[in-house]
Amino acid sequence: MGMLRLAFYLLLILCVSASCRRLPDVQGKGEAFLQGIWNQDSIKNSDKLLSYTQHKFKFTCDSFYVDLTTHSKVNYYSDSCFNGGVWKEYAKGVYAVRGDSLFLAGTYTKANYKQKVSGCYQIGRYEKAFYIKSSEPSSLHLESVGNQRECNLILKERIICVPKEL
Repeated sequence: MGMLRLAFYLLLILCVSASCRRLPDVQGKGEAFLQGIWNQDSIKNSDKLLSYTQHKFKFTCDSFYVDLTTHSKVNYYSDSCFNGGVWKEYAKGVYAVRGDSLFLAGTYTKANYKQKVSGCYQIGRYEKAFYIKSSEPSSLHLESVGNQRECNLILKERIICVPKEL
C-alpha cells in the first residue's frame, strides 16, 4: 500500500509540473505589421454624423495606447464636460490578433496614461474589437465590430518592438 501511494504522489507531481509552466517575465512581441503610430486622419461623411470619434493608436509589442478625439453636435454630458462638442479620451492595454480580428482590452486613462478613476467622459474598462479589412505597410483598414464604422489608419511612425520586463 505504501509503494502504491508513493507512485500515485510521484505521478501527481509529474502531471502538475508538466501541465504548469511559468510564463516569461517580459511582455509579448505582438504583431509585427501593427508596430507603430497610426492616425485616423479623416472620417467619411463626418459632416453628416451627429458624433464621431477619431483614433490615434500606438502599438508597441503587445501593448496599445489610444487617443480618442470625439466631435459631437449633441451634448451627452454636463456643460462643463461638453467642451463645445470636442473632447479627448485616452486608453491603454494589451491587444491580440486572432485571424482577421483585432481585440483591444484595457482601461480608460488620463492624458498621461495613468489610471483614471473619475472625471468627465468614460472610466473603467476599454474593450473594443475590430475586423481587419486590410493591412498594408502604410495603411490599416479596420471596421468596428460594435457599430460597423470604418477606422482607416495611416502609419505615421514605425516602431520596433523591444520587449520590456513586466
